[in-house]
Amino acid sequence: MPETDARPATPPDPRRWKALIFIGLAQLMVVLDATIVNIALPSAQKDLGISDGNRQWVITAYALAFGGLLLFGGRIADLWGRKRTFVVGLTGFALASALGGAAANTAMLLGARALQGVFGALLAPAALSLLAVTFTEAKERAKAFGIYGAIAGGGGAIGLILGGLLTEYMNWRWTFFVNIPFAILAATGAVMVIREPAEGRNRNKLDIPGVVLVTTGLVSLVYGFTRAESSGWTAGSTLALFAAAVVLLTAFALVERGVKAPLLPLRVVLDRNRGGVYMSLGMAVIGMFGLFLFLTYYLQIVRGYSPVLTGVAFLPMVAGMITGSTQIGARLMTRVPARYLMAPGFLTASAGMFLLTHIGLDTSYPALILPGLVLMGLGMGTAFMPAMSLATHGVQPRDAGVASAMVNTSQQVGGAIGTALLNTIAASATTSWLTSHATAAALASPEAAKALQFGGMVHGFTTAIWVSFGILVAAAAVAFTFINAGRPGAAGAGAGAGSGSVKSDEVPVLVH
Repeated sequence: MPETDARPATPPDPRRWKALIFIGLAQLMVVLDATIVNIALPSAQKDLGISDGNRQWVITAYALAFGGLLLFGGRIADLWGRKRTFVVGLTGFALASALGGAAANTAMLLGARALQGVFGALLAPAALSLLAVTFTEAKERAKAFGIYGAIAGGGGAIGLILGGLLTEYMNWRWTFFVNIPFAILAATGAVMVIREPAEGRNRNKLDIPGVVLVTTGLVSLVYGFTRAESSGWTAGSTLALFAAAVVLLTAFALVERGVKAPLLPLRVVLDRNRGGVYMSLGMAVIGMFGLFLFLTYYLQIVRGYSPVLTGVAFLPMVAGMITGSTQIGARLMTRVPARYLMAPGFLTASAGMFLLTHIGLDTSYPALILPGLVLMGLGMGTAFMPAMSLATHGVQPRDAGVASAMVNTSQQVGGAIGTALLNTIAASATTSWLTSHATAAALASPEAAKALQFGGMVHGFTTAIWVSFGILVAAAAVAFTFINAGRPGAAGAGAGAGSGSVKSDEVPVLVH
């Protein structure tokens, strides 16, 4: 067990709450961009002539680059310095957004999305690790992570609202251009306000083999789910990608055990509590991101909602996430062990998902969709806040960047897998339903054919939402089983944690 440094605690930064504003603004921009394009996608597809087969790549290209490079980005933050990496990430993200807004064809748009993912992989772990080293006192940490958790959880839904407004009243290109003022404001504030603690920099050489193996392994994994939609689960190309992912990620784990300065020190993920957070959070995001995509298309295409009205329809979910994170999670985090917030939170979200499995061609929004979204928001907000805090609590300062990157990796890879996996399930269910219901009578008139098409679409959506429901229940079970840390501030709060954990009443702490 590492020893705790007995030196006097460093006084807290007097500008830390101002710093939180700019860290939160940057995080909001990154999370927004994961979903803001969803509502604009039908317009962009028509304008640029993007095929149906390539449509999902506008989402997946971003998630692949982001998820595949996050560990690399977290290690760069530890090596370069978190503040510098934060500003570089913001600058690159703004330039990539400008390129996406000016896209003249499919290739240019997909390239811009991939570049956004690359710079997002620098920005996101730098933001979270800055937060982790800036707020070290238990109650302040709970408040700061409550705000950050609300942004991380609600930002995706806010992106749907903002995407609707920009698409309907301006142009789909503004879903990219809107990132530029966000980035300028956050970068300016970071330079003026954020002060990174001097200790904890990890100046070891970069683990290049680890970077190559984990990046190619994660990309192969997500691409395998994507290929399953077009080629099938048993196709040679799909199986080859899954096999490559297993081989590459296994090789990565073996390499990390043997190198002097690993990209991902295994002590970070082998900690029981952090491992439980990464696993349950990734599973929960698989279900949530798929739901965003399906409900967007359901409301716009089946129900005929405008882009703005679709965005407004998600507002109760945003309100639920903010309430769950700041009023439930943040208030109870210092009183209740994390698993008693995370597991019930995921179960509450699964109850909302269960309601949404009952959508039909003429489902009432107030009677069914609204309560489903509110439960989803409350549950996810309550679970996200302690997850964000626990994932970076007790880590060695030199590992803060990579531990933060693992939080984002579980979210982004989970989001990419969720979009690809659930899209594949929905498409297969729709095809099967249409095949079994396509009778002469059903195709006798344009109205009947349209009703048949919408019926198949809704069946595909509900099938995929049932899978999301099961995944959320499993995430609750993982959180309750693996996470056993006590409440912050309690004696022995770190009991049961793995190597590198410390009691939270000893924070701020430096572990050497």
